[in-house]
Amino acid sequence: MKTLIKNARIVNENQIFESDVLIEGDIIVKIQKNIPEENTDQIIDASGKYLLPGVIDDQVHFREPGLTHKGDIESESRAAVAGGITSFIEQPNTVPNAVTQELLEEKYKIASEKSFANYSFMMGGTNDNLEEVLKTNPRNVAGIKLFLGSSTGNMLVDNPETLENIFSKTKMLIAVHCEDEATIRANTEKYRAEYGDDIPMKYHHLIRSEEACYISSSKAVELAKKTGARLHVFHVSTAKETELFRNDIPLKDKKITAEVCVHHLTFTNEDYETKGTLIKWNPAVKTKKDRDGLWEALLDDRIDVIATDHAPHTWEEKQNVYTKAPSGGPLVQHSLMMMIENYKNGKISLEKIVEKMCHNPAILFEIEKRGFIRENYKADLVLLDLEDAFTVSKDNILYKCGWSPMEGTTFHSKITHTFINGQLAFQDGKVSEEKFGERLLFTR
Repeated sequence: MKTLIKNARIVNENQIFESDVLIEGDIIVKIQKNIPEENTDQIIDASGKYLLPGVIDDQVHFREPGLTHKGDIESESRAAVAGGITSFIEQPNTVPNAVTQELLEEKYKIASEKSFANYSFMMGGTNDNLEEVLKTNPRNVAGIKLFLGSSTGNMLVDNPETLENIFSKTKMLIAVHCEDEATIRANTEKYRAEYGDDIPMKYHHLIRSEEACYISSSKAVELAKKTGARLHVFHVSTAKETELFRNDIPLKDKKITAEVCVHHLTFTNEDYETKGTLIKWNPAVKTKKDRDGLWEALLDDRIDVIATDHAPHTWEEKQNVYTKAPSGGPLVQHSLMMMIENYKNGKISLEKIVEKMCHNPAILFEIEKRGFIRENYKADLVLLDLEDAFTVSKDNILYKCGWSPMEGTTFHSKITHTFINGQLAFQDGKVSEEKFGERLLFTR
């Protein structure tokens, strides 16, 4: 199959330029102006549209196995493709937790049959599975995930000796969820004493506080420096934490890196009044000062990656009182649009969006031949019309849970096409029923 994309405005490697792109099979074979149209099977006129590398979301929870009433690999990867995400890295806190090589491979088998997008899964670390962690294959597994706060049930790693062992002996990237458990428990009990289980949502950012985040992330960074571990801190949510990260060396040379999620760049604690538990995340959405600090760190390159932490729950689950309402929300279908809206509002350039959502995840995880529009790279591509608009509503939400914290929001741009491995996976508002996703490979 030969596909020719004509007259696209390509956003890639800090440039925007007009060109054609020729795809053969799953590979980009030529990027140049005026590529002849003969001997091509499919021609797409991209005049006036912008062509981006496919987004790589380095942190999602697609809920399979064990929690598929909330979402599953098929439903959530379909939504991701509609949102321009062509590759995802999924987390181990499914049921059962992916904490043995056998359980991890079972998830890969499910994805090989069900995923619309390219996929990788993190191996989960616990207080007692170091031997299993060390068996992880760096060639075809994204990394090791540690929960340093009990956001997720029984995967809390809180044994200092175990942590040092994992950090010292693991050569792979270690990604961490950082919130200090003791601080959160003390804060929860303080508010529970006053309000019982029905704690007002406006206190969420004071329970899962700046202090809880900073204590944990600073310890992780300190341990990484001590052991030489390759550390990636997920979903940084406070301005204070951004001081822990560097911007004076290239990303490829960094041993300690950071990610921010779109919801921490979008909402503040003031939004709890209208959105309630729909924007209950761990770590919590915090103050305007924190949001401003995250933006500053993103733009000056202390923060390296933008992701979603996509974590769907049913509408019914979210209607519970504070202590029983689960944390997390669905975002993969709208994360790129959320960032493009920030471009439209003058907060960030298209080049910087592509750097943080496409290039940097590929560099940071050492993903093979993805994340860039380059000849001989996989043809994972997204075509955008920046002059179109749509409003998020129940009838265009693809998440299995059927709701979105962005419902009612109008985005002033639209994804028209998504290519996965050279195949047209999304066009004119519809995801192809054929699945083109592949297991990600890593150059390590």
